[in-house]
Amino acid sequence: MLDIADDLNRWVEEGRDFAVATVVSVGGSAPRGPGAALAVDAGGTVIGSVSGGCVEAAVYDLCLQSLQDGEATVERFGYSDEDAFAVGLTCGGVIEVLVTPVTAAAPDRAVFAAALSAAGRGEAVALARVFKGPAELLGRPLLVAPEGEEGAAGTYEGTLGGHPELDRTAAGESRALLAAGRTGEFVVSESGTRCGSAVTVLVESSVPPPRMIVFGAVDFAAALVRAGKFLGYHVTVCDARPVFATPARFPEADDIVVEWPHRYLRSTATDSRTVLCVLTHDAKFDVPLLAAALRLPVAFVGAMGSRRTHEDRNRRLREEGVTEDELAALHSPIGLDLGARTPEETALSIAAEIVAARQGGTGLPLTGSRTPIHHDVPGDTRQGGEHRGPVPEGASHA
Repeated sequence: MLDIADDLNRWVEEGRDFAVATVVSVGGSAPRGPGAALAVDAGGTVIGSVSGGCVEAAVYDLCLQSLQDGEATVERFGYSDEDAFAVGLTCGGVIEVLVTPVTAAAPDRAVFAAALSAAGRGEAVALARVFKGPAELLGRPLLVAPEGEEGAAGTYEGTLGGHPELDRTAAGESRALLAAGRTGEFVVSESGTRCGSAVTVLVESSVPPPRMIVFGAVDFAAALVRAGKFLGYHVTVCDARPVFATPARFPEADDIVVEWPHRYLRSTATDSRTVLCVLTHDAKFDVPLLAAALRLPVAFVGAMGSRRTHEDRNRRLREEGVTEDELAALHSPIGLDLGARTPEETALSIAAEIVAARQGGTGLPLTGSRTPIHHDVPGDTRQGGEHRGPVPEGASHA
């Protein structure tokens, strides 16, 4: 439910009663993963999605029923061989959905409200809920803050409805998932719950958006900023030339920095989700910047340039002491081979390579392919993989 926190937080502030359906587990080829949510208020207004349309009508009815009886429930949806048009996922997948009422009478409304408010403000927060176990525990929320931050009860607020030992165990597991920026599940054995049976808990993690830093205030950068924002990144544009690095040229950028790129990179915060896109294709900027970037534990480092520029840049980087292993992590020329020509097409090819690297995709057409449509990348938190797809001539400019 944290993926629609902004809208749900507004409903809370307006005093609306609503029910939330959250995907808690997925099998096979399903359109959306754990944490995807659909919510319905008492007036029948709906927001979000759990399946891209396959089972939305049935889930809508479940939410209305949950609002009426005040009970949480879990429902399983899968493909029906007898009738592909019956309620089910015709794509062949299976999903389980937890439906939870959040009403004025619900004892946990304040915990849900706190979680939605924190997620809406962009703070790191995890929300844990039981979806397999005793009926009285279903949907009960535990709000978990990152380690080192103080909540209402140390590092968590609320209860899963069982023994305090269950809450402590769930809080510890949730903090680990939150630290990795992951939404996932874990099982607490019967002995750990003290409530007579094992339970399975979904943890939704909401973390601040990952960073995309675009070096080079060029026309291609303006298009890439828009693509980065569309993908959910916090986008920074950095260039040493103040006449080019201006808000007027990059109105959609979150930050604009006038500084030598390598100096800025050494002074700013990056992490394992950060994407670095070097569009300057000028050796005096590229070489010191990439020498620093390729030694950072970031998700993706890509550089624009023709193949001739790429070879010359690699030679210069080797002279600066960059190793072959470090060079192997460089996506250059940046982007997938889409035949891109315009800045917008080039930005699309770059964004596509970033997504492919993050998700472990091949970058090849799905038509005729036998690879999975939905790649399962354990622990995906917008981290880049080792995949390096084909590179576009259209994204290569000397």
